[in-house]
Amino acid sequence: RLPQIFETNSWLALLRADRVGDEFGHQYIIKGSGDEYKRIAEIKSSAAPLIIPLNFPEAFDVDDPLDAKKLSLEQMLHWELAPSNPGVLEKNGIEFAITTYKTETGKFWKNLRKAIKNGLSEAGALEALTATPAKLIKMENMVGSLDKGMTANFLITSGNLFSDDVVIYENWIQGKRYRINPIDQPEIGGKYTLSFADNTYDLEITGKPGKPEAKIAINDTTDLKVKTRVEGELLTLNFNIKDEKTSTGDIRFSGWVDGRDIKGRGQLGDGEWVSWHAAYQGGLPEKEKSDKDKDKDKLGTSYGKVLFPFLGHGNIEMPEQKPVLYKNATVWTNEAEGIMQNTDVLVKNGKIVKVGANLTDREAETVDATGKHLTSGIIDEHTHIAASSINDVATNSSMVRIGDVINPDDINIYRQLAGGVTAAQILHGSANPIGGQSALIKFRWGSGPEEMKIKGADEYIKFALGENVKRSRSSSSNRYPQTRMGVEQVYMDAFSNALEYEKEWQSYNKLSAKQKAGAVKPRKDLAHEAMLEIIRGKRFISCHSYVQSEINMLMHVADHFGFTVNTFTHILEGYKVADKMADHGAGGSTFADWWAYKWEVRYAIPYNPKLMQMAGVTVAINSDDAEMARRLNQEAAKSVKYGGMSEEDAWKMVSLNPAKLLHLDDRMGSIKVGKDADLVLWTHNPLSIYAKVEKTMVDGIVYYDMAEDSKKRKFIQKERTRLIAKMKEAKKGGDPTRKPFQTSSIHFHCDVIVGDNLLYLGEH
Repeated sequence: RLPQIFETNSWLALLRADRVGDEFGHQYIIKGSGDEYKRIAEIKSSAAPLIIPLNFPEAFDVDDPLDAKKLSLEQMLHWELAPSNPGVLEKNGIEFAITTYKTETGKFWKNLRKAIKNGLSEAGALEALTATPAKLIKMENMVGSLDKGMTANFLITSGNLFSDDVVIYENWIQGKRYRINPIDQPEIGGKYTLSFADNTYDLEITGKPGKPEAKIAINDTTDLKVKTRVEGELLTLNFNIKDEKTSTGDIRFSGWVDGRDIKGRGQLGDGEWVSWHAAYQGGLPEKEKSDKDKDKDKLGTSYGKVLFPFLGHGNIEMPEQKPVLYKNATVWTNEAEGIMQNTDVLVKNGKIVKVGANLTDREAETVDATGKHLTSGIIDEHTHIAASSINDVATNSSMVRIGDVINPDDINIYRQLAGGVTAAQILHGSANPIGGQSALIKFRWGSGPEEMKIKGADEYIKFALGENVKRSRSSSSNRYPQTRMGVEQVYMDAFSNALEYEKEWQSYNKLSAKQKAGAVKPRKDLAHEAMLEIIRGKRFISCHSYVQSEINMLMHVADHFGFTVNTFTHILEGYKVADKMADHGAGGSTFADWWAYKWEVRYAIPYNPKLMQMAGVTVAINSDDAEMARRLNQEAAKSVKYGGMSEEDAWKMVSLNPAKLLHLDDRMGSIKVGKDADLVLWTHNPLSIYAKVEKTMVDGIVYYDMAEDSKKRKFIQKERTRLIAKMKEAKKGGDPTRKPFQTSSIHFHCDVIVGDNLLYLGEH
């Protein structure tokens, strides 16, 4: 019943928190991080009221080009665009309050005015500071506005609260008056002729009411600073003059405003008391800007655009689906037609609509593919990219979901599009026997985390065997299990407990309404429910594995509970048990030629994919590595070298076969009328080391284009040059700066043991 605030540290975490609330039918108030402008459409669709900080980043000190080189375009663009965040929220009709949280003392008002200069209206700023926070905490009937009957909390200021020279006179809290500055300060700014003791000087007073600054012109080149203070209507001036006209020394004057003049009494350095008079000569002329300031203003009005995703290779505008006709390509169909020469493929509405010779279509953009090869997109059955984290510490963490931590801003998505990859299964790591629920995604570069997911795809889960899960080699871990036998017992217990859980619910659901009133309702357990989904054929296992004895063990466990292990991944001793895998119905997703990188893979051989295929196993080649995923085409080619596999069968191991293992072969994995237009245009035979990707298409949308990539690289350089110049000007203008630092993304890999820290795993 009380307002609930969920704190987050990025726009991604904000959306994740909102989805948690959605699952429980509750709308959280979410404390954001200030980067919501990066994905404003997704933020708006959440309908979450926000609390927004104004902790805008400082400029980087980029005078040293080597320091500047460390910075990513994302870092520099965020420095420039972060002050626009409140204005973007207001423009999109998002309810938000402003907080001082995590904003350095003394910078809040400066940053708020910066936000107003960058698009936030003054009315919106005032609402975000008053009415909205009162509403969010359900106190709008007491505070947040100046209505009759409200608590007497208000400010009295010299003018517009958001102007640079405003003075806060009084702050009233619950009807109690707190005087900050004397009220009704006279306006004394301007030029004066100061006269005293037969001496005359030009006096200039600037600054805010109540906080004046003054100087006296001694000669054409020298100005004397005057210490000033205002108390009520009394003005004091303290200065020291020693020039050709006088040697009066320290002078202390006190006076008051008389019309626009100022007059009073004071004491000279020798102790003599004199009268003084400052005759008003007019207002201060507007200072003409120097060429340097004009250039700075011009630079300051130049702003970059939000990129989707917010990276150098992101899109200013998202690419659109349109009809495309590929002409005269060598088409690798992965169907009965095999590899077709001089063939056309027509794409419309994200689907393959025609495959044949001499096709025409007036609506379609024609791509001359003469001498080039067209394939279906590569599908990576096992990867850890595009995830914010990949492991949990529990022995059985079947309740956790990679789908909750999809990171669509991972640059590896773009890099792998450049290598022809169009879809993948993102898996948890191998830190525990029962990992978590995986996510099947398409590489829709620039889309949000939910849009990356393949709608309607079957559900999968990560299991693991071997050294990683028993953890006996980790000196800092005492977590069960410690042996391979213990790993088997974890599975037996997990499935047995899930069946008991099911019986509890079945018994409860059989009770009448009257009986339920007196019974204890079973507690919902997401881990048990995930295990039941496996037994009932609603969720499918992809199991990290190496050693034949453990592979056999898990198949026996599955047989005992009446389900089939869908995929053994890595499966480097699969060639030893390929016949048993085929009988069981398990597929294998393996490496092409990884071996001897740790003790339990000492029997791995590069003939493994071919030998499993010969036994009737559906075999895929996976990456499990952010870098290798960019060249899975070459990994597939290794089985042609080592196993004498045909080129078509080798290609299927990174396209049609992983689609089969992921139960997606009715939608992707081959070039067939009616399937998704996930296509790759190659410069050479895709199994060649000389092959480069010209275009990668997902759902009929070109997300990677070699020519466009060249333009993006030039854009990145141009934007970096502009932003570096802007940061240098900010430093010259007196803005604080910070030392550049290089950000790095974490490349997850499932083969690791890192003490008790199981969040970031990577042995290689």
